[in-house]
Amino acid sequence: MPYFDAASTAPLHPVAREALLASLDEGWADPARLYREGRRARLLLDAAREAAAEAVGCRPDELVFTPSGTQAVHTGVSGALAARRRAGRRLLHSAVEHSSVLHAAEVHEAAGGSRAELPVDRTGRVAAGEVAAALGTDTALVCLQSANHEVGTEQPVDEVAELCREAGVPLLVDAAQSLPWGPVPGPWSLLAASAHKWGGPPGVGLLAVRKGTRFAPQGPADERESGRSPGFENLPAIVAAAASLRALRADPGTEGEAARLRLLVDRIRARVPELAPDVEVVGDPVRRLPHLVTFSCLYVDGETLLHELDRAGFSVSSGSSCTSSTLTPSHVLRAMGVLSEGNVRISLPYGTAEAEVERFLEVLPQVVRSVRERLGVPAAGGGEVPAASGGALQTAPAAPAAEPAEAAGLVVDALGKRCPIPVIELAKVIGEVPVGQTVTVLSDDEAARQDIPAWCTMRDQEYVGERAAGRGAAYVVRRRA
Repeated sequence: MPYFDAASTAPLHPVAREALLASLDEGWADPARLYREGRRARLLLDAAREAAAEAVGCRPDELVFTPSGTQAVHTGVSGALAARRRAGRRLLHSAVEHSSVLHAAEVHEAAGGSRAELPVDRTGRVAAGEVAAALGTDTALVCLQSANHEVGTEQPVDEVAELCREAGVPLLVDAAQSLPWGPVPGPWSLLAASAHKWGGPPGVGLLAVRKGTRFAPQGPADERESGRSPGFENLPAIVAAAASLRALRADPGTEGEAARLRLLVDRIRARVPELAPDVEVVGDPVRRLPHLVTFSCLYVDGETLLHELDRAGFSVSSGSSCTSSTLTPSHVLRAMGVLSEGNVRISLPYGTAEAEVERFLEVLPQVVRSVRERLGVPAAGGGEVPAASGGALQTAPAAPAAEPAEAAGLVVDALGKRCPIPVIELAKVIGEVPVGQTVTVLSDDEAARQDIPAWCTMRDQEYVGERAAGRGAAYVVRRRA
């Protein structure tokens, strides 16, 4: 069964497996003890730290191991902010950061600090100029991922790092997705990563804090890992994580494998819109991770789509609200302003066979067509969906409210219906609206706030705006053609 979700967690690297088994026999003792078993464990820990530091591009004494990548981010953010309280309490981060950064930012804000989000363009990329404009004398820390975990877009880390250095502000880089493919460039100050993203075992993260960066670990003090990560080290897992990362760096075929996977992803990016109508491929087409591609399908329920692909033998991920317990679309897709419904993320692990990708391209159109048929959407897709009899279509204007003050001749009542039904209902009636006139969609699904404007962009219709409408919101669309 093809596994296409390496961005969530990569399959265990063979070197990691071997190192894990070996270190269970040799590295079980306390590395802080002076007897023979402890000294042996200490040697393994030191060797793992040196190997990881070399792969990261820092000194061994600048790197500590943590219980997870999330813990590394939390420790890095809190320690850097605490050390710079006198300089300021403002945290800058991009709008598409991993949730670990966003959660750390929420805690900082609740404690009296402030934060500001850096916007991204439609590809999910931050402009270095936005960072330069946002840096101020009260800025304590900037957080920027090296590459996005949902759409693969690479960020201008080296350029931003230079700007931060000139301003005297530390930059924390979340390198979880990019570190398997190479070190992070630029004079960053702090870096966090997670071993299971590169084929190491879960439960191991790393945090690098370069010399000269002010850092004050928070929480109770501990003697291990320079006081930055408390508790007994999971030495077998640490050794396996470092060994697999070193193996990736030392393997002369890693660069070639990245190039091969990039070509497979290019094939997916090009052919999916051809094979399945009404599909939007998102993320930067060039400045991106080599193994990751994300696309969204109009008029498709994301949860059903993933289940059908699983039944067909493909393990993929999604940022659709339909597949989450929060009922809200991915904050990454929302910040980019792209379609969230029917979202599919494919991230190919090392060694993915070309035949598996070809088979996926054969299966996907059939699956999308099947899901759309269940929702009453014609298999051919198209600009408008024919109106269904007995639908919730009203001809009375929407109730007057605040901006936008548009009276709509047609009102679509999609209250109580989840994605992608509100968009499907809009598509069914747009052909009945005279050119230049508007239609209003009533919806209480949070995803409609994102997907209706995205549909307008894809269909070259004008999104007028939204207004409060009792339960939910009223979304107004003007027909252009």
